[in-house]
Amino acid sequence: MRSFFSILPTVLSFALVLLMTGCGGGNSANTPYLGGVYGEAPPGGPRDTVSYWDGDNANGSPSVKISLGEQRAYFYKGGVLVGVSQLSTGREGLNTPTGTYKIIQKDKDHVSSLFGDYVDSAGNVVVPNVDIKKDPKPPGAHFKGTPMPYFMRIVSGTGMHAGYLPGYPASHGCIRMPEFMAEDFFRSVSVGTPVTITN
Repeated sequence: MRSFFSILPTVLSFALVLLMTGCGGGNSANTPYLGGVYGEAPPGGPRDTVSYWDGDNANGSPSVKISLGEQRAYFYKGGVLVGVSQLSTGREGLNTPTGTYKIIQKDKDHVSSLFGDYVDSAGNVVVPNVDIKKDPKPPGAHFKGTPMPYFMRIVSGTGMHAGYLPGYPASHGCIRMPEFMAEDFFRSVSVGTPVTITN
């Protein structure tokens, strides 16, 4: 029989993992979770336990604060926090820009004009995850853009939208969120809503 002291490091490690995941602390970029129906989400898998929305009956001007380090978006109405969303922002080399912006466009059924797949005439994927500026199109294929539902453009090609969240920064610079959160944010912002993005 093993002594208590021989298993103590394992017990402490397990307790630390429970504390970090249960309270939402720690580095959320290392916590995998599922967030929406778009992208190549694995079947089953852990669930998002951070995102919530309580803003339907709140009054006041909306604003959004995005923390790249926390991989979270905070939604305020009249300065009161009414929603939090897990995120997946731009990966290294394709970082989401920091700064103070405003929503400049809303498009519920947006499709990327730069990123997607090359497909054949039957719609079968020939080359997945392409960037049309870099990846040559195979003969007979055509480009099919990635769906970006509930798109809220912030600056240039960057915006918030529904998408797959692997639990770490993984996008081409956009701010992905679970579909239900993207829908709530989309419904509650307007063109001109302020958005602050920090590290």
